Amino acid sequence: MNEYAAQVKNLVVRFGNFTAVDDISFSVKRGEIFGFLGANGAGKTTTIRVLCGLIRPSSGEIYVSGHDPRNDMDAIKARVGYMSQKFTLYNDLSVDENIYFSGSLRKMTRAKIASRAKELFKYIEFDASPKTLVRNLSGGVKQRLALAISMLHEPEILFLDEPTAGVSPAARVKFWDLIRKVSSEGKTVFITTHYMDEAEHCGRISLMRSGKIVALDSSERLKEAAFPHSLYEADVGNNPALEKSLSEHPAVFNLTPHGLRWHFELKPGTQADRFSQETRIETKKIRPSLEDVFIKMVEAKL
Repeated sequence: MNEYAAQVKNLVVRFGNFTAVDDISFSVKRGEIFGFLGANGAGKTTTIRVLCGLIRPSSGEIYVSGHDPRNDMDAIKARVGYMSQKFTLYNDLSVDENIYFSGSLRKMTRAKIASRAKELFKYIEFDASPKTLVRNLSGGVKQRLALAISMLHEPEILFLDEPTAGVSPAARVKFWDLIRKVSSEGKTVFITTHYMDEAEHCGRISLMRSGKIVALDSSERLKEAAFPHSLYEADVGNNPALEKSLSEHPAVFNLTPHGLRWHFELKPGTQADRFSQETRIETKKIRPSLEDVFIKMVEAKL
């Protein structure tokens, strides 16, 4: 069996004169949690929709579970589940009605739908009545239900497009517990997000900007690549003089604000202790976060 859940080579997607995805290539192994991280308009959703066969590419080669979505859509449909950016549920239908409608689109028998629904209710810990109208469910429960419906036909690969947008932090944590559970069972998960803390849970992350992949690797390796030198944090409070001293110091580079604090690098050979003494700025060495990586590798190049 092909070890790759997806293989993409030189993918380009154009809408008129606008290039949404600009010559990207990557491969994703089976069982991997693979993340697309980028701002709105970076090309994340377009890439996922191409892989699902919802958008035809302008050029490039695409294989999903060994099949080309352009020529073998029936095979792709049987192997992938898709949860869109907005909840893929009908608010005026009950939970049961949503499930049976989705199953019928997949040409599943009523008996199979009922059996899978029972399994999935337990899987996502859904304890409300199946007769409940979807509009009466909380955002977090809707989110888990949408995931269950995307898994109704037992797909090998799940595509989750901004699945936790607009839900509470507690609901996001619970949802990611489910994602890890799905992955541990051998399924491949593609997920787009703009939440840095969520991206940390992915095995590998593709940083996207303006339709291009800026960098692709694990969270730790991205941090190592972005920050070969030490990263520091300074607290200047509300002191404009100290802030100016920090921003204008010749040894300081890649200075970025983080709330009331500043993150920056020091030119090689600069001693942090001596720097703090000279500038009277409280400075400490820190580990880079994925947000630091994103700011340096994506936002700083806009």
